Amino acid sequence: MNKQDVSAVKMTALNCNVYYNEKQAIKDVTIDIRADEVTAFIGPSGCGKSTFLRCLNRMNDTIAGCRVTGDIKLDGEDIYGKAMDVVQLRARVGMVFQKPNPFPKSIYENIAYGPRIHGLISNKTGLDEVVKNSLQKAGLWEEVKDRLNESGTALSGGQQQRLCIARAIAVNPEVILMDEPCSALDPIATAKIEELIEELRGRYAIVIVTHNMQQAARVSQKTAFFHLGSMVEYGATTDIFTNPRKERTKDYITGRYG
Repeated sequence: MNKQDVSAVKMTALNCNVYYNEKQAIKDVTIDIRADEVTAFIGPSGCGKSTFLRCLNRMNDTIAGCRVTGDIKLDGEDIYGKAMDVVQLRARVGMVFQKPNPFPKSIYENIAYGPRIHGLISNKTGLDEVVKNSLQKAGLWEEVKDRLNESGTALSGGQQQRLCIARAIAVNPEVILMDEPCSALDPIATAKIEELIEELRGRYAIVIVTHNMQQAARVSQKTAFFHLGSMVEYGATTDIFTNPRKERTKDYITGRYG
């Protein structure tokens, strides 16, 4: 690995295991997440891809009896270390969930809330700018610019999901995690989210969990295939889909199980 490659690694997991009480959900996962790429996690339901995703911003901390071992680092810093401020971590590593979950506030307040509570911006002019920029980056500004005081929950499902992406962007994250962001959306809204992921690539390291293999093939540069809590194979998306090294990956890709 040359020096340039190393500098592009944003997050790294080494021998990561996750336990729910006595049950092991993730077994020994090691992976690098690169700053300039979209990384897709694929695999059948219940294979551990969302569980592992949630390790990357410590969302599993909220689950009773959940324990994570191994090392996960963001820019070389241990995210499970005592020095890590979890609130700051979740600002740096944003999350977009399966079901759009806008706050029951105005569109404007959905975006302004994060920068305000993190103390990034306090004046109205600065907040106005962040709201506009975030909505523009999320491809939503033109649709909502005259309705900023309306409730975020009044938007369509696809618009709500883009609002949630805008909300994540507003606190200037370094990584965006997306847990099946299109599974509750229709094909047109899904296409918009996929276009948006393509536009955001390079500005943020993006990790997307998806059960839709075509989607993974369309939006990602790297793909990790999970099965029964293990990461079976990880590599360039084109290689995983056209020339997988492992038999289990090949069986999944060709639809023998799912």
